[in-house]
Amino acid sequence: MIDHVSIGVSDLARSAAFYDRVLGALGVGRLFQDGDHIAYGRRGEPYFIINPPLDPSRGPVGRTNGLHLCFTAATAQQVRDFHRVALENGAIDDGGPGLRPQYTPTYYAAFVLDPDGHKIEAHCNVPDASKTD
Repeated sequence: MIDHVSIGVSDLARSAAFYDRVLGALGVGRLFQDGDHIAYGRRGEPYFIINPPLDPSRGPVGRTNGLHLCFTAATAQQVRDFHRVALENGAIDDGGPGLRPQYTPTYYAAFVLDPDGHKIEAHCNVPDASKTD
């Protein structure tokens, strides 16, 4: 249903460095760059774009009430790596790695706020909730 998602960032170079590292922890790299639009993902799948704000007159870039992006991780270790790398690169912790049984018994995730305050998450399902790698 979703082809791609894009978010405005206040400093493209800073955000590109952040997402290069954080998404790299999930095994995802740059898909393409078109001017000041940088896309991350895998060919043939929905992808994620960062770009300058489309209309700066609408106000500053930053945490929006309700925007939440979740990236797929293959393993619980990737979720932990995502969280660690994000914090090492300027993110703010918004929920450390762990099971979220309120969603499903096998939902393992971590949440951070990126350098502009956007809420991002990495998630995987663990087959045995008592083990997380």
